[in-house]
Amino acid sequence: MAITGRLQELSALFARFTEQDRDRPLDFGGVRLYRRDTQTLPQHYECGPGFSLVIQGAKRLTAGTERFDYAAGQYLLTSLHLPVVTQVTTASPEAPHFCLFIPIDTEAMGELLARIGTPPGLDADGMRSVAVNPATPDLLDAATRLVRLADRPQDIPALAPLFRQEILYHLLTGPDGPRLLHLALSAGHHAGRIPRAMAWMRTHFAEALRVEMLAEHVGMSVSSLHHHFKAVTAMTPIQFQKQLRLHEARRLMLMENLDAGTAALRVGYQSPSQFSRDYSRLYGAPPARDVERVRQAAA
Repeated sequence: MAITGRLQELSALFARFTEQDRDRPLDFGGVRLYRRDTQTLPQHYECGPGFSLVIQGAKRLTAGTERFDYAAGQYLLTSLHLPVVTQVTTASPEAPHFCLFIPIDTEAMGELLARIGTPPGLDADGMRSVAVNPATPDLLDAATRLVRLADRPQDIPALAPLFRQEILYHLLTGPDGPRLLHLALSAGHHAGRIPRAMAWMRTHFAEALRVEMLAEHVGMSVSSLHHHFKAVTAMTPIQFQKQLRLHEARRLMLMENLDAGTAALRVGYQSPSQFSRDYSRLYGAPPARDVERVRQAAA
């Protein structure tokens, strides 16, 4: 079956399994079917390692200074936890946006690597943690078999892990193999130290960042940390910390009803005016106005 035929079958399955503008979890390991019937506003959140295959329509993701557009038959792979902005750019009631999301299971990847060994020629050093590539027929076949399980819940325990591992195998042996190795590299490798640095920053984002201390923590020089961090994330450590702070401040205002000044202090800002400037630059409006806009959109 040609790729077009595979996408048509998947679109028919999505149309049957999803409701208008609703997501559907498939109850096996975080797999989700996304559906949007209109274009969306940019959404800010922190993504984790995962595989997002567009079945119909188109989507955009911005990470740091880079923008990734992907449409039907293409997938986006993320190999690290990153603050990002996403937006559905092509969708209509007649042709909704459909997207399959599968989180990358690091334990399953470790088991797969133990059986097949590390594919030759893979080097993750300096590679971006986000990439867009066309899906192969084999990848689409495995994705189709996985989605079909929504009709056969009795088969999920036996077959879902196999189909997910088949998808992981095709990703690991394809152009994204080096990116997936970010999740399995030894701590002594540069590409393995950057995730360690990012993990430390996610738990200490409200503290003043001393890049020298961070570099020492992961066993790198300051210049090497800057070089490899930006190569992987398209952000400097300072920019990454700023986005973590602003995302958490927005969550505090929306979910815990904190005012902007209190949220700013909670995430580590000393200057309310600097917080307002940074927030407006990222979200397109001052904190109070942005929060009100989000609440009205959700009402």
